[in-house]
Amino acid sequence: MDSVFVNILDNLGTFAFAMSGTLTALHRRFDYFGALVIAFVTATGGGTLRDLLTDAGPVFWTEATHYFYYIFAGYLIAVLFQSSLHRLSNTMFLFDTIGISIFTIIGMEKTLNLGFSPLIALNMGVMSAVVGGVIRDVLTHVPPLIFRREIYAIPCYIGGMVYWMMGWTSIPLELNILVTIILIILIRLIAIKRHWSISPHKDLDDDAV
Repeated sequence: MDSVFVNILDNLGTFAFAMSGTLTALHRRFDYFGALVIAFVTATGGGTLRDLLTDAGPVFWTEATHYFYYIFAGYLIAVLFQSSLHRLSNTMFLFDTIGISIFTIIGMEKTLNLGFSPLIALNMGVMSAVVGGVIRDVLTHVPPLIFRREIYAIPCYIGGMVYWMMGWTSIPLELNILVTIILIILIRLIAIKRHWSISPHKDLDDDAV
């Protein structure tokens, strides 16, 4: 799993989540330092919990300082272009969706490489994808997406299962990863467009990211 392609995706996911966290914090009128804190926890929260639960050793960002550069880059771009980005429809949703699609696969593979079963790896992959967003929403006083009617974790589970099944075929790893990421993004986009939900209740908060 240690390849240039995967490392690029990992960095892209970190960058996307940092932007999502920053834009959410600025939208909720946090100051710039507070927005930086939210960017950090959004980008690292899921992976941190995964590493702690799987006893993977030192948490990933304590040994790879390049994550800080991508987090700060995402934060800085969001701050500098916040007015333009806020005018674009669904900008925060887009960055969040990119982040969860990438981190689902990254989390699964890291867990599988530690010798855990595919079922545990799937749950750890989804955890890697959504927990950062949960922490972001809690700290910014927004009902977490995973607890609202909007479909959030389900695309990650579907994508993770497809990724695992495709892993038994002769499809190249990079193509498998790319197809799974696109699948997760498409499912979430279609779900939002068609208002798919597993809840019979109206959303309590229209400030969804």
